[in-house]
Amino acid sequence: MELAEIIKEKIVKEGPISFHDFMEMALYYPELGYYTSAKDKIGRTGDYYTSASLTPVFGALIGRQLEEMWHLLEKNKFTVVEYGAGTGSLCNDILNSLKSNPELYANLNYCIIEKSPSMRDKQKKLLNKKVSWFDSLQDIPEITGCILSNELVDNFSVHRVQMEDELKEVFVDYKNGFVELFKPAPAILKNYLTELKIELSKGFRTEINLEATEWMKEIALCLRKGYVMTIDYGYPSSELYCEQRRNGTLTCYNKHRINNQPYIHIGEQDITSHVNFSALCLWGFKHGLEYCGFTDQRNFLSSLGFRDYLKKTEKPGDYYRNFKREISLTYTLLEDMGRKFKILIQRKETPQYRLSGLKWN
Repeated sequence: MELAEIIKEKIVKEGPISFHDFMEMALYYPELGYYTSAKDKIGRTGDYYTSASLTPVFGALIGRQLEEMWHLLEKNKFTVVEYGAGTGSLCNDILNSLKSNPELYANLNYCIIEKSPSMRDKQKKLLNKKVSWFDSLQDIPEITGCILSNELVDNFSVHRVQMEDELKEVFVDYKNGFVELFKPAPAILKNYLTELKIELSKGFRTEINLEATEWMKEIALCLRKGYVMTIDYGYPSSELYCEQRRNGTLTCYNKHRINNQPYIHIGEQDITSHVNFSALCLWGFKHGLEYCGFTDQRNFLSSLGFRDYLKKTEKPGDYYRNFKREISLTYTLLEDMGRKFKILIQRKETPQYRLSGLKWN
């Protein structure tokens, strides 16, 4: 049975479901959801590119930042936890970078948390014995190091709300097709906006990512000492809730084409929303994570020596190929993706120190 039919039957039998529950089924329903199916998702044959899928440079420069964190943590045992590692390319590039520091590499423990069986299979074919896989952060003891995610939080299932005379939550019904209706929003959604000091104008629609706040809480409790590096596209509250985004940020990706129709291609397209980095900061702080810095990918990679790294990895004597590579990577990583993607770093029980990747934040 197709996933759309399964969701339809659930609604017909049980009544309208929240958009959050619809999105959860569309993305994560066993074997049929977008992220639980075997369909290619990243790269030329998939639906979108990530920075890590385009070039090893991205992972190598993140490796530089991790190496600095290891020094600040007194060069002891160092655990990197990567949430949702995709094809495994970022992990592979980071490990290849860190091999140049034998002492760090010997002390390194690289853990991946991946709930997609198909993605986990792909990762295991690529990665070496240095990597271990876990179902939950709570299964990893005594984490001292860095908890890393790249394009993870934007795929958490979100609640959609709209301000009318009062805050309403979007539900999904089925009447000769999937249709939306409003119900009064529960207190937990209202409190989210209140805590962030957000007041929406009438007709303003947006997304609320409660899963992100719970994720922050879990990370803060499980990290004994170290850093949290979150890479994703999004904004602080001041930009996320500006008038030009009064229709929300929900976006779907299908075969490298963008649409805003989550009720088509169910299970076959990605559904995302922009991350509220102010919420990550606030809920992280509530549970013991201190703000370290916030910048965009362009400044982050440049601060870590992007251009110097390109020069060092040029092929000798091949001027045209080197020039073409530099132009291409500068545009994609620094200009196109570089302005869209943001990096938030939080810390716990570490010295106050301006990390190299945050030099220009």
